[in-house]
Amino acid sequence: MALIQLWDQNPDIILKYNIKQIVSSAGDGVLKDNSECAKELKHFLSNAPTEKLFEHIEFCISNSFDKSGYVLQDIINELGSRLDYEVESGLYQGRSGQIGFDGIWESPNGHAIVLEIKTTDAYRINLDTVAQYRNKLIESGRISKNSSILIVVGRNDTGDLEAQIRGSRHAWDVRIISTEALIKLLELKIKSDEDETTEKIRNLLIPFEYTRLDNIIDVIFTTAKDVENADDEEQAVKTANAAYVQSESVQNHTPREILERVRLKALEALGKRQETTFIAHKRSQFWSADKSTRVVCPVSKKYETGHYWYAFHPRQQKFLEEGNNSFFMLGCLDSNYA
Repeated sequence: MALIQLWDQNPDIILKYNIKQIVSSAGDGVLKDNSECAKELKHFLSNAPTEKLFEHIEFCISNSFDKSGYVLQDIINELGSRLDYEVESGLYQGRSGQIGFDGIWESPNGHAIVLEIKTTDAYRINLDTVAQYRNKLIESGRISKNSSILIVVGRNDTGDLEAQIRGSRHAWDVRIISTEALIKLLELKIKSDEDETTEKIRNLLIPFEYTRLDNIIDVIFTTAKDVENADDEEQAVKTANAAYVQSESVQNHTPREILERVRLKALEALGKRQETTFIAHKRSQFWSADKSTRVVCPVSKKYETGHYWYAFHPRQQKFLEEGNNSFFMLGCLDSNYA
């Protein structure tokens, strides 16, 4: 049975597979450019839960298997998509007349990042070649001069590569990030609720001068503030409903893990009804792989007054309005329905 068909019929089975097994189940199991295997693999990755993508990255890095580098390339590009870049995947294998980039990530502000993805930094990278890819993309009009290069490396030990870049003429155009750090950035983005936080996270991937630390401090401050506001969804209704909600009830915080459990159960039920899989966009915002079906799902406990309380923010309304089929779904902490 084809991977896409099996995924659509019983995704729980596929989610138990490691990425090597998933690739062997896709198409004819031979991963190459423009193959059915590649098409089905990309379809799966675009629908897979984010935490599964993290597991598959670790498997690619820790286990050497045929075409593991190609698989890692596809997964990293999917992470770029979930950081809200417009992503163009590169070729697995360079060929005459084609530009050999691994991916192009274009942010909403127009800055383009040319990706070079490596499982390990055990081998020196020809920075001139990577820079030439960027120059050719600029010359062909596919990206603007407002662009840079990002090298994504599977392991954290990048000292040799860092030294190589610092000593080259490309130092101001290239940055390095480990897959572990990239994963952390995506986790932070999903836990946030503000577009400003996502934009600042993306700015970290762009080369900038480090003598003045304002940019880094700004990212830390904005992100910490956003995550602090996410500590408890009940915070959103405290002030507005002070007349109705007793103060002793308000202080009884609900653990975030419990809120998430209820939210994911509700999303699973809606996903089955809509015949789609939802992936996390922001803390309470979710969408289908093609971003056409969208859900905002706040969760509330029942207060002593017998009421549930929710907040609906302009940013959430904007998110829903940009979809073709959108839902505002209210999760009830002590109920088996939403």
